[in-house]
Order: sequence, then C-alpha cells, then structure tokens
Amino acid sequence: MLEIVYQDDHLIAINKPHGLLVHRSSIANDAKEFALQLLRDQVNRHVSPVHRLDRKTGGLLLFAFEKDVEIAMHQQFQNGLVQKKYLAIVRGYAPDSQDIDYPLAKENGTIQDAFTAFITLKRAELDVAFGKHTTSRYSLVEATPTTGRMHQLRKHFAHIFYPIIGDRKHGCNKQNKLFKEQWEMTTMLLHASELIFKHPVTNEEIHLKAPLQREFARVMELMKW
Repeated sequence: MLEIVYQDDHLIAINKPHGLLVHRSSIANDAKEFALQLLRDQVNRHVSPVHRLDRKTGGLLLFAFEKDVEIAMHQQFQNGLVQKKYLAIVRGYAPDSQDIDYPLAKENGTIQDAFTAFITLKRAELDVAFGKHTTSRYSLVEATPTTGRMHQLRKHFAHIFYPIIGDRKHGCNKQNKLFKEQWEMTTMLLHASELIFKHPVTNEEIHLKAPLQREFARVMELMKW
C-alpha cells in the first residue's frame, strides 16, 4: 500500500518509495510496478501525476483526479508557483548555504536555466577511512530548486563537488561503493520533503510534508542526526 499524505476531492499526494517509477517508461523495462497504477488501484479512481520525481528519489508526489485540475497544477509547476523542498545527504562538509545558478542541457542539447538554493542542516564525520582520509564527512542539506530540470539537484550538487550519496549516474562511485559494502545501502539519499502551492479549486494554501523513507532514516541514525 502506498502511503497517502494528502487527499481531497481533487488532489491526492503520496510519499513515493525510492526506486518506484511514476509511470511506465521505455527506458526502464525492468520495472513491474508503477506509482500511477498502484495508486489508481488503491483508491479505485483515475489519477494523473502533475509533476515528476526520478525513480530513485523518494517523497512527495502529487496527482490530480480531474483533467482541469491536472492542467492547473501543471501550469503552477511550470510557472514556478510551487515551492519545493528536498532533503539530501551529500559527500563532504557542504557550505552553510549556497545558490547554484548553473544552466543544464536537455537531451537534445538545448541549454536551460537552472537555479537551486540550499542550506546545510547538519554535518557528520564518521570514523571510517575513505581514500587518503582517515575519516568520512557528510552533510544533510535542504535544497529549494526554483526550476524543475531533469536531474537538476543531482547535477547541481555534483557540479559543486558535493555529490548526493547513492546517485550512480552523477555521484561518486567510490562513495556509493563504500555505502554498499559498509552499510548495505544502495538507495539514493534524495527525498522530496515539502510542497507548498495554492489549491487550484479552493484557492487555499496547501503545505504538504512527507516523512523520510526507512533507508534514508537509517542513514540519518548512522550519522547520529
């Protein structure tokens, strides 16, 4: 059963597990389950996702029951009217805060503006040797992207040399190997934690929060956060 964190007559939000695809995709033929079909079967109603989350990202995923609500929410996301917050565990001691203004290329080569602000919430140093270092350092960051480019947070944190743990495509392969061998952890530690938006029907402000998934919480305990 999917964890439902919000539901009314028009919208429904789940806390998507890491590793679950939003819907069928030709680039992930190995997948057998999808959030869209699971939720539809669970609530016995047609649902449509109004934004995207990477397969490996966990957290808030919002769906609409009706087409006009779906379109209205799409427009809010496209116009930057939805505030999104993510939690991530990254390699190293990240700065207290930073704005990342770094354009990203689409698959067809088109360059798009991309902006992410983040603050560092906690830091940890583990007594585990890594490379030439006798310890390993990590940070818990809260990121607020104001654009929604594909893999934006993953690419942005890799760009400033604080890659997200568990990100195989853009992250640090040596760190990912360490987490797998040392702690049997292969989850990408990126969690969509909050959404703030104006309800397209009632016009009230909706503020959604999703608790961390089990694997993310396990690493938080490991870090003594």
